[in-house]
Amino acid sequence: MPRGESLLIRGLHGSPSAILVEDGRIAALGPEAESAESAATLEADGWTAHPGFIDLQVNGIGELDFTRDPGSIGRAGSALSRHGVTAFLPTIVSSPPGTVESAADAWRATSAQAFDGARPIGIHAEGPFLAPGRSGAHDPTQLRAPDLAEIAGWMDAGVRMITLAPELPGACEAIELIVSRGAIAAIGHTDADAATTTRAIDAGARYATHLFNAMPPLGHRAPGAVGALLDDERVTIGLIADGRHVDPLVLSLAARAMRGRLSLVSDAVGDDLGGQPLVDGHRPDGVMAGGRAGVDEGVRTMAPLIGLDAAIEAVTAVPAALLGLDDGRGELRVGGLADVVLLTDDLEVAATIAEGRSTLHATAP
Repeated sequence: MPRGESLLIRGLHGSPSAILVEDGRIAALGPEAESAESAATLEADGWTAHPGFIDLQVNGIGELDFTRDPGSIGRAGSALSRHGVTAFLPTIVSSPPGTVESAADAWRATSAQAFDGARPIGIHAEGPFLAPGRSGAHDPTQLRAPDLAEIAGWMDAGVRMITLAPELPGACEAIELIVSRGAIAAIGHTDADAATTTRAIDAGARYATHLFNAMPPLGHRAPGAVGALLDDERVTIGLIADGRHVDPLVLSLAARAMRGRLSLVSDAVGDDLGGQPLVDGHRPDGVMAGGRAGVDEGVRTMAPLIGLDAAIEAVTAVPAALLGLDDGRGELRVGGLADVVLLTDDLEVAATIAEGRSTLHATAP
């Protein structure tokens, strides 16, 4: 549907019962929308409407890998929309100097494009400022200490989030620089103890990249980064809830400690990661390299554990607040961007509307 046209979504279960979209924005909700005339109508009997999902960590999908081919960032939207995603942070893993800049250039080139699906809204540089012992699937030869000049260049280019290990030399200064430039400093791939992690939070770090993965486990005498991040309400916690990265029991326990700070991510990878071939999300040596399920799988996993509302918030309102979005993403409101996902009774993605453009993924009941 071209952005200038209108779309009426009616027959929804629950609230809102209907949504009217005009020129890419929500024009009316509920009874007011139901009485409107529209150029197109989507009958959605039995489906529920939610804000479009925001995924803060997407490395690639299918044959696309953003680190190996930054130019592929603009081609991922349609595939991601099948998972309910309407906005995402393309994630660049540890790589040679110049790669993040190339990705930022590719992202900026998409800003004026019309998308049939999810829109990239900034770059997430996951590394290369990571602990050597916690590199995970990252190429260890690409790891290096934080470089303030390099980071400043990334900020100028539009990088929106940087994941780094807070115990590295110069990490706190790097965090202060990232925050001063309006971006998000994230803690991840770290061997830091609790005190070092707290110092990083005091310096301005506000996100935890895939908690539990690529960091020491929580110990009752050595709480480490996991303990400090769970305990500090200033931090939004990223989790991969695909049933493989973190056991469901641990997901449930952690979510109770987060009290509305949970951010579900897919950590999606394609057929390779930074040029390293993958099989079912693993390197040939067996190292887990990322997720093969969409963030919608995280919603289905967490809903029975913490309730559907909290699971939905973890892919909508929580990441939107972290990113400081004020354009309507992360919520359904009149005047906001028409980023909407429609879910079936079993929480499968039936349709995705991104900036007013709809894609049907299932047969209407």
